[in-house]
Amino acid sequence: MIRTYETTFIVNAGLDDPQIDAVIEKVKENIAKNGGEVRELTKWGRKRFAYAIKKKNNGFYTVIEFNAPGDAVAKLERHYQLDENIIRYLTIVFDSKALKARAAQAAKDQLAAEPVPAPVPVPVKPAVVTDDEDDDEDEA
Repeated sequence: MIRTYETTFIVNAGLDDPQIDAVIEKVKENIAKNGGEVRELTKWGRKRFAYAIKKKNNGFYTVIEFNAPGDAVAKLERHYQLDENIIRYLTIVFDSKALKARAAQAAKDQLAAEPVPAPVPVPVKPAVVTDDEDDDEDEA
């Protein structure tokens, strides 16, 4: 059964940008090779850790959202364990409620982003002032 997953992994920040991109590309290839499809890839960039992990203080964070069968996750996590440039990883499965809430929020954001048409000006007739006879009597 195809499900939606999100995996977050930290790459050694000591690598150059092309090397980091190569590590990310290998992860994407691993997902595709095991019957998955990458929906969204977000690079958070280099971040400082709250505490040292494997004697490192910085890491390059990457988040990938993908659709895949259940056995693809085990193969992906095995790839993470074997790649010495990946420091930590976490893969979660989205439940149907989270996906529905996310779709509703996306629709709401899309409506908010649409330009609102400018109001059409309504012509206003100028008020006509007439002299009343009563006004003339008050002056006398």
